[in-house]
Amino acid sequence: MSFNRKIVSSNFVDYVKVCAKSGDGGSGSAHLRREKYVPKGGPDGGDGGRGGHVIIRGNVQMWTLLPLKYRKHVRATDGDNGQKQRASGKQGEDMYMDVPLGTIIRDPETDEQLVEITEDGQEYILSKGGRGGLGNWNFKTSVNQTPRYAQDGEEGTEHWRVLELKVLADVGLVGFPNAGKSTLLSVVSAAKPEIANYQFTTLVPNLGIVKYREHKSFVMADIPGIIEGAAEGKGLGVRFLRHIERNSVLLFLVPADADDIQAEYNILLEELRKYNPELMDKERVLAISKSDMLDQELRAEITKDLNMDIEWMFISSVVQEGLMELKDLLWSKFDVD
Repeated sequence: MSFNRKIVSSNFVDYVKVCAKSGDGGSGSAHLRREKYVPKGGPDGGDGGRGGHVIIRGNVQMWTLLPLKYRKHVRATDGDNGQKQRASGKQGEDMYMDVPLGTIIRDPETDEQLVEITEDGQEYILSKGGRGGLGNWNFKTSVNQTPRYAQDGEEGTEHWRVLELKVLADVGLVGFPNAGKSTLLSVVSAAKPEIANYQFTTLVPNLGIVKYREHKSFVMADIPGIIEGAAEGKGLGVRFLRHIERNSVLLFLVPADADDIQAEYNILLEELRKYNPELMDKERVLAISKSDMLDQELRAEITKDLNMDIEWMFISSVVQEGLMELKDLLWSKFDVD
């Protein structure tokens, strides 16, 4: 891999863990009003200001969590203390963390998903700022005209949170390592994924713009290779599978030299079902890749043996066989006018 390729690959970050610390609330003031002609003016201590929140905000212009990769600790500022003449302390400044759409936030201890950011400008308070304490004027009563105490501000909250990004694409490529996904993407788009004959060449999703007829186009994502047991965390497990959730159409790739094409497809499908049963509702297409290895007799034998419940076809990225027909089929699956 060239130095430039390393730089490009490192720019896509889809997993970070951050510690968010909100600001402490300011304390209320216990000030007593004292003026030349008002010797017993009573309490006039103001309230403390709220501590700043740490807030996640969706940003449609972002595509990676890279800006947060080296920002492990994020802290908002404290609120100011209350002042005399019932003047409230200034609120702490909120700290915003912009993230791409498709970012989910999890509790690392329970693995509970707290929220998914799906809209531009959507906000979620990651750590809530501490409330400001009440000033002594709040505690004045008929039997206590001169309270000489005020309330302390609340401490801010501190949480470790995991941020994960799910890639958005029209077509997601699904297949075991070395199924030919990266090669296909490199041929049908201008993307330049790393291609080699060993498992997990692709460690992050690669996106490519696929040109179609009449100046139309769609986005294809090369999802890192799934292995059997990925839904239980084998290999890189759900780190791969979550990217499939935001794809409109799933393109399964099984190589022509697989021992059992239908069995391999069923294993892939089962991994998706175990991870998220809702993925079964997505449009699916099967492409038998590396078909340039097959003669007509072998193709006829495979066609006879396959009993598939989805549309499928033979393709070869190397000799560019069937690629236009594949684009036509994929386009027909989109919900477009």
